[in-house]
Amino acid sequence: MKHLLIAAASSLAFALPAAADPVRDATAKELPSLMALYRDLHASPELSQHEVNTAAKMAVEARKAGYTVTEKVGGTGVVAVLKNGEGPTLLIRADMDGLPVTEETGLPFASKVRGKTPEGVETGIMHACAHDTHMAAWVGTLRNLAAMKDQWKGTVVMVAQPAEESSKGALAMLEDGLYERFGKPSHAIAFHNSAALPAGTIGIRSGPTFASVDSVDILVKGVGGHGAYPATTKDPIVLGARIVSALQTLVSREVDPQEAAVVTVGSFQGGTRHNIIPEQALMLLTVRAYTPEVRKQLLEGIARIARGEAIAAGIPEDQLPVVKVREPFTPPTVSTDPFASELKTLFTARFGADRVKDIPPTMAGEDFGRFHIADPSIQSVIYWVGGVPQDKWDAAQAAGGKGLPSLHSSKWAPDAEKVIGTAAEAMTAAALDVLKR
Repeated sequence: MKHLLIAAASSLAFALPAAADPVRDATAKELPSLMALYRDLHASPELSQHEVNTAAKMAVEARKAGYTVTEKVGGTGVVAVLKNGEGPTLLIRADMDGLPVTEETGLPFASKVRGKTPEGVETGIMHACAHDTHMAAWVGTLRNLAAMKDQWKGTVVMVAQPAEESSKGALAMLEDGLYERFGKPSHAIAFHNSAALPAGTIGIRSGPTFASVDSVDILVKGVGGHGAYPATTKDPIVLGARIVSALQTLVSREVDPQEAAVVTVGSFQGGTRHNIIPEQALMLLTVRAYTPEVRKQLLEGIARIARGEAIAAGIPEDQLPVVKVREPFTPPTVSTDPFASELKTLFTARFGADRVKDIPPTMAGEDFGRFHIADPSIQSVIYWVGGVPQDKWDAAQAAGGKGLPSLHSSKWAPDAEKVIGTAAEAMTAAALDVLKR
């Protein structure tokens, strides 16, 4: 009899529907309209600091949900505020800009938009970093929170940020009085889709998550002349090559092996003809680190090496290389504890351990870190949501992890439904946890 009762109870439990989950159910209800919004955003991307139509769409969505909306913050930024009694202030951010990339995804709603870069180069424009999924999940989150006001207290500040790709947007919004005008948050959250995780998987960590990014120009000067008479010249290409080689020792011999750093010479421009030694050459570098100390060490080392190699080559003092660090740089983005650990626990309980992963930091850049840097008392977390379609993920794993397009690829097409659904559900749950009554 005991065994029969156990069997009957087990059968009954299996037959019962899963317990209702208000956050998941609300997100699922919104998902069809969020996908329509996503497809519209995907087909009509705009470059950094030109997100006029995109920002207008975000403003309309927030107003329809009952938020107080301010446009043109820091250029094309949108801030939507929902006050719901006394409590914490939570900032939730999505970025809006596309990239100068001609789309090759084959999607039926692929972007056919064309435009010009700030340098005047005509190009296709694409959401190659899938900021369209970020915006759609942002809209889903703000709708959910407006519909669940009986479950939280405090203030939600929804930030639709321009110009993440140029690292100018967050700074522009802060300099336009973001915290003074709309309130300093106690917590700030964002997510980024991932081209290195299967769709619907969440990646989260405590500590440095994205690196600082500096763009550095080195103008190498020399004495030009005929290629047949190199002894009458000071060849800036040879000097530049020596600088490139010496720069490799910065990371391998000067940075602590337990720290991470990158110095990459991405462009070396010099000369016009086979038989002409030019007057100068130009090198363009990207420099990345996780801490201000290592960043400072790298930048100082670049200037020292450029100067030292030039002196060794006999370049006069008034013709030494000019090293220019471009502004603004992208600071590191750190997910702070205890908030990051709390969210990992929350997400694991909600989605299961198989869908929540510890991830290493990335050397990519993200200007979301500025919202925390502006006031280090703010608890801040950015997490990943995997976007690789499951069939493509399985095929890549069978091929040894090869064959997947990366972020910024003309072929990057995430499983948008899983990204948006997972991100909006996770973001809503996180917001309710921060703002719980």
